[in-house]
Amino acid sequence: MATIYGLLAIVMWGALALLGVNTKGIPAFQLLFLCFFISGLLMFVRRFLTGQPLFQKPAMSLPQWLFGTGALFGFHFCYFLALKHAPAIEVSLICYLWPMLLAILLAGKSTRLRALAGGVLGFLGIGFIILGDADIAFNGEYVSGYLLAGACALIWSGYSWYLSKSSGEPDDIGWLSLAVAFLSLLAHFLLEDPAQSGGRWQFGGEQWLGIILLGLGPVGGAFYLWDLGLKKGNQKLLASLSFCSPLISSVLLALAGYNAWSLNILIALTLILLGALIANKKPANKRINTEENKLPSVEAGRTG
Repeated sequence: MATIYGLLAIVMWGALALLGVNTKGIPAFQLLFLCFFISGLLMFVRRFLTGQPLFQKPAMSLPQWLFGTGALFGFHFCYFLALKHAPAIEVSLICYLWPMLLAILLAGKSTRLRALAGGVLGFLGIGFIILGDADIAFNGEYVSGYLLAGACALIWSGYSWYLSKSSGEPDDIGWLSLAVAFLSLLAHFLLEDPAQSGGRWQFGGEQWLGIILLGLGPVGGAFYLWDLGLKKGNQKLLASLSFCSPLISSVLLALAGYNAWSLNILIALTLILLGALIANKKPANKRINTEENKLPSVEAGRTG
């Protein structure tokens, strides 16, 4: 069941572009504050529904606070800055190195090469989706943006690996969300022009719908599901299928009429699934060794 939670998080991230259509006029950090604030509220809603104390003290250690808040805020901070210093296509492509990095971090010595091969195929798959028919041309003047995008990949793969090795409660995400919301609010006032949003916090009905859906889904609820998936589910499978997020995004946008259907979608799906199959296939020698280890006990039973 935990693996299904992780897969739902991937699906939610795939819906990010579609759900964000109605929030384009909202400054990035202002939107981030609203979404993470909603994410934090989910914790209190769950506690209320289950009859738990609403303001029970968080059980996280100081390193968990620092690492979790730094990763969740740092990823989005670097991503938004990267988009200001480099084209979105290159930024998105570099950011999506994180599933491959995560697969390598999760792999053992005997499966690391297989994880790398599967990750490369998955990365090629999302390349077909992100690039489409556009040409990619890395330019020296965008180096700072590329580095920030690379930082995004390192931060999210490192954070996801940390989740897979750590223990904790789902409510930890709620407290971290509130911390990120506070930092996002500071970033909004310090880094964004109030005139960009008219200096107001009043939004139209469609904008509020987009904000709420983002907070419940890809920029909020998905982090709870990803936490559960990596701590208790099939971590390697989730790392491989994380490449599906941009694929899901393209399919949803095409269904909604924002994008045209393309052969690239089918090519990407084939490469991603093939990469996942390679990365998660159990070594043949392990199966052989298991069978060999059973033989002595069988023979002993016969002679006994």
